[in-house]
Amino acid sequence: MGTLSRDTDRKAERVLVEIMRALPAWKKLALLDDACATARALALAGLRARHPQASEDALHRMLMGLLLGDEIATRVWGSMDEPA
Repeated sequence: MGTLSRDTDRKAERVLVEIMRALPAWKKLALLDDACATARALALAGLRARHPQASEDALHRMLMGLLLGDEIATRVWGSMDEPA
């Protein structure tokens, strides 16, 4: 079996997997929560860079479109064309 990441040595990956398996469930969930928060922050930063004049509400709506898909985001927050 190959590694999970092509740029990671098999021995290093084995150590990482052992460490992750030994973590309690609450710690794994905390790491996952941190990763999700980082991904959202990076996505929002990208939206801000591409739309510097957008309001916080508009940026939030764009982010929800990325995370949930436009169909669900439109049902919940309305269309991007409608005023907030």
